[in-house]
Amino acid sequence: MYSFLSHIVCPKCSATYDASTPQGLCRCGAPLLAAYDLDALRAALPGPGAFAGRSPSLWRYHELLPVRAEQSEVSLGETMTPLLPLRRLGEAMGLPGLLMKDEGLLPTGSFKARGAAVGVARAKELGIRELAMPTNGNAGSAWSAYAARAGLAMHIVLPESAPALPRNECLMTGADLCLVQGLISDAGRIVGKAVQERGWFDASTLKEPYRIEGKKTMGLEIFEALGWRAPDVILYPTGGGVGLIGIFKALRELQELGWMPEKAPRFVSVQAAGCAPIVKAYEERREESSFWPDSETVAFGINVPKALGDFLVLRALYETDGCAVAIDDESILREQALVGKLEGTYICPEGAATLAAARRLRKEGWIAPDETVVAINTGSGVKYPEAVRLEPRALLRKDQAIPA
Repeated sequence: MYSFLSHIVCPKCSATYDASTPQGLCRCGAPLLAAYDLDALRAALPGPGAFAGRSPSLWRYHELLPVRAEQSEVSLGETMTPLLPLRRLGEAMGLPGLLMKDEGLLPTGSFKARGAAVGVARAKELGIRELAMPTNGNAGSAWSAYAARAGLAMHIVLPESAPALPRNECLMTGADLCLVQGLISDAGRIVGKAVQERGWFDASTLKEPYRIEGKKTMGLEIFEALGWRAPDVILYPTGGGVGLIGIFKALRELQELGWMPEKAPRFVSVQAAGCAPIVKAYEERREESSFWPDSETVAFGINVPKALGDFLVLRALYETDGCAVAIDDESILREQALVGKLEGTYICPEGAATLAAARRLRKEGWIAPDETVVAINTGSGVKYPEAVRLEPRALLRKDQAIPA
């Protein structure tokens, strides 16, 4: 059996839906999640060691993905990303067990390729021909590329202030791109209206159940790299929060299969100080967040004033004794430059936020010095040229020597 997808379930009201037809939100307004026949999967595979030796791509976990036929896969050559030891940076933080999951090596330069690969493949398998979504940039470039690969039409609405590179990527891969003078929340309202009027399928964050399944492969790769054990801490830069929810979902599925110890990592939701609705909700011990007005941050990918899946992010934090941390832009940019200098990696501002959060939590004693800590870098820094604030030391004449 290629996929053990069983049905779709609402994590809020427990309503179930047929996985054989396209699904959006639950009747109660909550996002839906894919569910698998884990008893049948456990009987079919002897354990997670069955994944070893397969092609090093996210499709190696096809039994736990929703695409039901191998020929339905859509791929741009995505591969497993490294869990990179940050020895020099970790030593400076007092965290010798600091690791970074580097998602910038995926097609289109970010972790969004995972959700796009699975979401687009499942959409095509279900007979959907036109997709629409709002985005802050990287999701749009990824979904546009994979939609083009699959022969589907892609409609994108992007904030006018989004970085130029993902805008160009959307255009170069044939997307129907519109800009909005506002935030992603404004783009979302425009997409919602167009979906109702034109019959496009809404591929917005968590408004379809399958993007998260691609994102959960980050967790599967982390756990496999660590010998099917969990690290002590996982730090995730949180805008919509799909990746954090997905990694947590992967953990729970593996635990239910009996393939992972019951000990869970402590999840940390990292946000920018200029847009921190999850952090505020966590500090107030609430189950959902409130809209964050006038949001602004250099880490554009986490500039999400209100996430549809906020209650799932907060649930993961509470159930794992995790926490939420807000990092100011100055600290983000300083950490981005430092990890480049010490480790040779040019990471995105969102990824730098997780490392700044690890530094703070170690200093505060929340993370112990002997713990294994995984920080998720969600994309390549090359996609954010506007965020570089460093300058060359000198401009030389053709006959001038380098100054001492």
